[in-house]
Amino acid sequence: MKPSRVLAALLLVGAVLTAPPATAQPAAMTVQGEILETQNVDSYTYLRLKTSNGEIWAAVPTTTAKKGTRVTIGNAMTMEGFESKTLKKKFDKIVFGQLVEPGAAPAAPYGAMPAGPAGGTAIKVAKASGHDARTVAEVVKGKAGLKDKTVLVRGQVVKANLGIMGKNWLHLQDGSGAAADGSNDILVTTQDRAAVGDVVSARGVVRLDLNLGSGYAYPVLIENAAVSK
Repeated sequence: MKPSRVLAALLLVGAVLTAPPATAQPAAMTVQGEILETQNVDSYTYLRLKTSNGEIWAAVPTTTAKKGTRVTIGNAMTMEGFESKTLKKKFDKIVFGQLVEPGAAPAAPYGAMPAGPAGGTAIKVAKASGHDARTVAEVVKGKAGLKDKTVLVRGQVVKANLGIMGKNWLHLQDGSGAAADGSNDILVTTQDRAAVGDVVSARGVVRLDLNLGSGYAYPVLIENAAVSK
């Protein structure tokens, strides 16, 4: 069973999320420490780490890293009061993220707004067809009327965080909207995988006002979407 959390109203792990405008944008966060203990569950490994600030638990996609290994976790997101049904354990505080290979470039911050399209080229993706089709801007600006409704959005993946809290978090842009007010970007949560630069169609339910705590709050996102190229 993958770590999961009932999404409020929900939800939103809303946005990258709509990645901003979030109520707060946490700075890029990494966690470094020595593994003191590991516990494996389906698709995840829980790590008890010794860090410069004391011991902390973390959850990352399944790893074979052993006790005594020093690791770095990127895209780190702290959650408080998380309960693992599989381990039958409640964590006062736990970090979710991905292991960063030694020497690798730092991972992009989990909740940050993409700086721009991959390669710097302007994005222009044709709108999907169908009664539930919407542009990114139509979803963001019309979120109140679309709450809990299914929409179909076609766009380019400008950021992808995979395997976080048992989901993949994709930011899509299609050329509509404006970066100034965040209406050019929509966060999609999905079990499907996609890479930065892929043009995909995503059909899911619009959710509003997801607050994960620790500064991660998102006004709108598309939840549990089926994503296809």
